[in-house]
Amino acid sequence: MVVLAVGLAVFGVKESVRAWQMRRDMHAVERELAALRAKQADLTRTVERLRNDPLYIEKLAREEMGMVREGETVLKFPSQTTPAAPPQPPR
Repeated sequence: MVVLAVGLAVFGVKESVRAWQMRRDMHAVERELAALRAKQADLTRTVERLRNDPLYIEKLAREEMGMVREGETVLKFPSQTTPAAPPQPPR
């Protein structure tokens, strides 16, 4: 009888720990699922814009691919670097 009680207690503790771990894992998977759903919604909006918004397509073509309309003139300026510190006057 005592052996049975100890066996059930050990089994119960192991199963409680296992159930706790499974709940923890389930919460992590639920958080990941929520993040993936948000990303999917964002991608769906992007696809809709690509299908239906010519100005968005033009913006991407200009910004990401450097495209310009025929007849436009592109002016490129050298990037500005941080100026060096001015020389210190002699003391």
